[in-house]
Amino acid sequence: EYVSLMRGTQALSTEELQALSGQYDAVYFHPSTFHCARLAAGAALQLVDAVLTGTAHNGLALVRPPGHHSQRAAANGFCVFNNVAIAARYAQKRHGVHRILIVDWDVHHGQGIQYIFEDDPSVLYFSWHRYEHGRFWPYLRESDADAVGLGPGRGFTVNLPWNQVGMGNADYMAAFLHVLLPVAFEFDPELVLVSAGFDSAIGDPEGQMQATPECFAHLTQLLQVLAGGRVCAVLEGGYHLESLSQSVCMVVKALLGDPAPPLLGPMVPQHSALESIQSVRAAQAPHWTSLWQQGSTPTLSLSTCSPERRPSPVSPGGPKCKAAEAQTSAVLSSLLDRLHLCATPPVRTAIALTAPAAAMVLPPDILRQEESAPREETQAWARLHEALTQDTAFTALGKVLHLLNGILDGQVSSGIATTPAAASTLEVVLRQGLSHGAQRVFCVALGQLDRPPDLANDGRTLWLNIRGKEAAALSTLHVSVPLSGTTGGFLSCILALVLPLAYGFQPDLVLVALGPAHGLQDPQAALLAALLRGPAGGRVLVLVEQ
Repeated sequence: EYVSLMRGTQALSTEELQALSGQYDAVYFHPSTFHCARLAAGAALQLVDAVLTGTAHNGLALVRPPGHHSQRAAANGFCVFNNVAIAARYAQKRHGVHRILIVDWDVHHGQGIQYIFEDDPSVLYFSWHRYEHGRFWPYLRESDADAVGLGPGRGFTVNLPWNQVGMGNADYMAAFLHVLLPVAFEFDPELVLVSAGFDSAIGDPEGQMQATPECFAHLTQLLQVLAGGRVCAVLEGGYHLESLSQSVCMVVKALLGDPAPPLLGPMVPQHSALESIQSVRAAQAPHWTSLWQQGSTPTLSLSTCSPERRPSPVSPGGPKCKAAEAQTSAVLSSLLDRLHLCATPPVRTAIALTAPAAAMVLPPDILRQEESAPREETQAWARLHEALTQDTAFTALGKVLHLLNGILDGQVSSGIATTPAAASTLEVVLRQGLSHGAQRVFCVALGQLDRPPDLANDGRTLWLNIRGKEAAALSTLHVSVPLSGTTGGFLSCILALVLPLAYGFQPDLVLVALGPAHGLQDPQAALLAALLRGPAGGRVLVLVEQ
């Protein structure tokens, strides 16, 4: 009946269209609306087909009108058909997908998706949205953190309300690391759908947020470690054309596998963001073991709807508003100039093996590196450790140095190298990186690998040991944590500690070393390396003792 009603709009007069629009909230019909809405929903289905049949690994549907506000039989908020919800049901019925994650990073709450799946445990819906204690559209009580779903779907609706404007990169990353990703890994989706609204980006008049375009590349990269990388993003809102276009470009580059530009500025979440995150974690903790593993302190009220704490509205067009617009315009212009200068290295990943492995078949985008650094350079570094003067270790060191130089010179994005002397090689690589132009190096050492005792405490190196039985902060720049024997404990360590440290330190280079008795299974090591691609713009070098 609803579809027939929408189909009929093609023949209505202007007056009739206005009358019909008045029956819905924030909806405006045109004779072409039905046709465009069908194309939008169809594009989402076509994308799902391509990804689930293996024709494409992932993708983005650039569609209008958006869909996440639309309900089963009601248009709402410029949305006619709920493109992402339709795509989710289609994936289940046509392709037999059992678990689907929907991530809605639009600045408005996608209540249409929530209503459709709120009692369905096969779909996990996550939405962050401008809420301001209930003062922002769509003004719904069920947009708050304590709306967790109904019946068998309790815990499968995750709402993160932003109670003030100006949320930025640090706030968005904290939401992913401390709420979405722990739950998503536990849910283990087979498909990720993204309601990709960019009114949550800097400069947008609707959202009034401060997240820069490259932040959405980082969010996309984090989602790509789920569901075997099967990510389908579908455009929702976005009303600042320059910010919208650059944010979309960043998502496309991330989907293509390009490294995300480093995030600039302090990576410290705002107090209001932390309050919202804690409210969500407290509301969801009864439903997800992963949130207990990270630890959740008690919260007096799960709701963030508190009239006493409502901020005073800023008058549109007033002096404060105009000053903010001018500042945002200047910041965005500077950011966009910087993004245009970010070049993608010609080699995405290179691998340097200690001994030739002719039988090893590598993916087409991975380069097998046989070259070595000049012998004189290798000899100079090998003098630091007697172990590196041995034939096999010396040969491996030359290959590692050549690979490192390629990463630092922008010719290679990331690399993997084997060595029979991981501890000695790691020290050389660290010192070479610092002398070759890296201002800050984040080193993650797993297993029996100690920090060089004479390494300067000048703020340029953050060393994280993952081993042993007890955690210890040996210094501000030297942290040791135990390696949990469970998958959940490992993920908790990575999401709650390793990634926040990495993003906060803002390194130019990330080193990951797997030493003797490192204790990681191959999938865990691969996940760690993939998650650490973000903080240093993709510049990651992994050393494996072999």
